[in-house]
Amino acid sequence: MLLVSTSRSGVIMVKILIVYHSRTGNTEKMAKAVAEGAQQVKGAEVVVKRVEQTAVNDLLDAEAIVMGSPTYYGQMSSKLKALIDESVKIHGKLAGKIGAAFTSSGGTACGAETTLLSIVQAMLVHGMIVQGRADDKHYGEAAVGSPDKKELESCKELGKRVASLAVKM
Repeated sequence: MLLVSTSRSGVIMVKILIVYHSRTGNTEKMAKAVAEGAQQVKGAEVVVKRVEQTAVNDLLDAEAIVMGSPTYYGQMSSKLKALIDESVKIHGKLAGKIGAAFTSSGGTACGAETTLLSIVQAMLVHGMIVQGRADDKHYGEAAVGSPDKKELESCKELGKRVASLAVKM
């Protein structure tokens, strides 16, 4: 079920929720870039939340959910995983929502793709529609260490693609 609101100008608004965990600030920089890209889309209302400040009801209130985590041993952080584990309470209620993922890792070949896939896998189990990319970074956005200008631009593009798809839906 798609929940939409209308702005004062009569434009239908869709909520894009960006949930992230960041210990060093790298993933937070990426979350802000994803938000910046999503805000460029007319009709998108963007909410950015640290995972510690996010409840499962926040997931229900959004039409699109973008999750970001540092890469820990090739997986998402335990804090993001705890939110996903808690989302069993709303299983089936995220079906049809748009999803996407991003991660930051400590180096190349350190598990960024498996981290993205672990997030995407949880979204698919919920019945979400995952926004992929055909030409590059198929599973989501990834940065090594502090994201550089190119990686931040890629995060903005992810936010824009997710918001555009949510508005179309």
